[in-house]
Amino acid sequence: MGTISFFTLVSRIFGFVRDVVIARGFGSGMGADAFFVAFKLPNFLRRLFAEGAMSTAFVPVFSDSLARGNVEETREVVHTVFTALTAALMILVVLAELGMPWLILVTAPGFSDQPEKMQLAIDLTRITFPYILLISLVSLAGGILNSHKRFAIPAATPVLLNVFLILGALLLSPLLEEPVMGLAWGVLAGGVAQLALQLPALSRIGMSFRLRWDPRHPALRRILKLMGPSILGVSAVQINLLFDIFLASWLPEGSISYLYYADRLVEFPLGLIGIAMGTAILPALSAKAAVGDLKGMGTDLSFALRMVLFINLPATVGLLVLREPILALLFQRGAFDAAATDLTSRALFAYGLGLLAFSGIKVLAPAYYSMQDTRTPVRFGLISVAVNMACNVILMFPLQHVGLALATTIAAYVNAFLLLVHLQRKVGFRPGRELWVTALKTLAACLAMGATLHYGGELYLTGDLGTWARALRLLAVIAVGCGVFFVTARLLGCREMGELRAAFSRR
Repeated sequence: MGTISFFTLVSRIFGFVRDVVIARGFGSGMGADAFFVAFKLPNFLRRLFAEGAMSTAFVPVFSDSLARGNVEETREVVHTVFTALTAALMILVVLAELGMPWLILVTAPGFSDQPEKMQLAIDLTRITFPYILLISLVSLAGGILNSHKRFAIPAATPVLLNVFLILGALLLSPLLEEPVMGLAWGVLAGGVAQLALQLPALSRIGMSFRLRWDPRHPALRRILKLMGPSILGVSAVQINLLFDIFLASWLPEGSISYLYYADRLVEFPLGLIGIAMGTAILPALSAKAAVGDLKGMGTDLSFALRMVLFINLPATVGLLVLREPILALLFQRGAFDAAATDLTSRALFAYGLGLLAFSGIKVLAPAYYSMQDTRTPVRFGLISVAVNMACNVILMFPLQHVGLALATTIAAYVNAFLLLVHLQRKVGFRPGRELWVTALKTLAACLAMGATLHYGGELYLTGDLGTWARALRLLAVIAVGCGVFFVTARLLGCREMGELRAAFSRR
């Protein structure tokens, strides 16, 4: 987990640099809203199919093949899945390119009364959409490498997308008649670079991509059987976020951008522990499920959930208390003004409340897919989507874009709760005493940290300081707050501190 979290941290840092560059150059106006829709569509499909359904369906099947020790048979699985995935996604990309006006009309119908904005979104999405083909192959390669315990390259790959987006904004955008097009070309170039980085690593383990058309291959059938239902089961949160964009297109200009920037900040701690833990735990759970080791699965799940609590509870408190100073420091410059900071901070508060649920889903859903159970998560995913849609309609009118963010958070908690409760019936797993002890001790440490951050945040807002001075002051406030948390946790005897050090030290 340490390798994954380290490279995720690097990627998130570059991601923040990327968002700072985008906010400064494009703010929350028409160009930004149009690009975020264009970026959201392939990104949504990436999380839905590539990192969601495809990953959770492929890894257990591939792990089974790998465990049998027949290298040639395992290569056949890789070649067959690669060929089928490439063919299917090429057809999807061609159909999407041809029907892009209708696709944007469905995704962001509120743009229809602004022809210029609508056309810009269509043009941008036509450039970004092929990214889904590239990133799906990257995800396939990553699943193969992770199953071979090669975590570094897959974890480092996302950095490239951020690098190319930054280059597109800084170097290409000034040369174009429509500057925001530079961001779209950056997305496409980033996808090419990500795939190019993975291919040599596959070759080194003897699993290079080759064409092999065999639609009747048993492994492919198993993957498709698992993949279909898992689309909703593991990716309900992503469907909810896309539905937010659908409704936000009807709200005042800038609403889509406020939701995007707020979601990006929540993604930082989510990626460090939630996604990293979910990525690392799936192969381990699959291996234990294959031999019927339910006790071992329970031990792994308990550890993962305690880590989620110990890291994400203080992260939630930090985000909620310091949301305005953080947003102001990162984004408030150029086209991103104080009003945009205030409106984004409101969305961040609503999303931040859901951080524990978002991370919990990343850990709990793989437990079902490791046992090749796709029905249960899809049921809960559908319930979650229904809850989100109902809450969106109820909360959107009084709270505007904040209501959309809050609805997503509520739906995530419903999904996480159902996944957790049903595990007790399925494998006998239930949150034990140690999980509740961790929650109470972590909460106590968070209260001490929260009070420190609140006072430090007030101090941060005093005086007229430059960017670097404000950055140093905010970093000092965060450092002191973290120090208070860890000292309090140590005094309370939280054993997660030692376990966390051990987890991050392992490759």
